[in-house]
Amino acid sequence: MEHVKVKLLRSLIGSKKDQIATAHSLGLKKIGDENIQPNNEQTKGKVAKISHLIEVLKA
Repeated sequence: MEHVKVKLLRSLIGSKKDQIATAHSLGLKKIGDENIQPNNEQTKGKVAKISHLIEVLKA
């Protein structure tokens, strides 16, 4: 199964509550946090929701 590395590049301050919850569900809490997630439909949906705050790379 493929995986993607997700990194938080921008602050969550000022973001909507659902966007903050999405970032936390990806394991991202502070700027610079990285986490490896499976490349599936759920992860793609979460990434699309906060794409302006994160960077996605293949792991």
